[in-house]
Amino acid sequence: MKTFKLLVPAVFAALSLTVSTAVLADGAGLYKSKTCWSCHGKDAKSPIMGAYPKLAGQGADYAYNQMKDIKSGARNNGQTAAMKGVMGLVSEAEMREIADWLATLK
Repeated sequence: MKTFKLLVPAVFAALSLTVSTAVLADGAGLYKSKTCWSCHGKDAKSPIMGAYPKLAGQGADYAYNQMKDIKSGARNNGQTAAMKGVMGLVSEAEMREIADWLATLK
């Protein structure tokens, strides 16, 4: 029984590491597959135009909320017209994964 008590937390710890790594990998893959990189740069630090924001290191909640607001039309200024079409192809779960990944970048 003692071994079981030690094994259960270890299994949960290993699973949580696997899940967080998978989310980060999915965020990076989604950033590429949803074409975010084409305007914001492959490294999320080198946008193609000065008016486009650098996304690397943005707070996850901030980035997520910006994507949601652009998609819904709540944010409708600056370059949001260019983003609205792209965001129509991104689900809220995918936005969260992208935002969480962007927050890990420096």
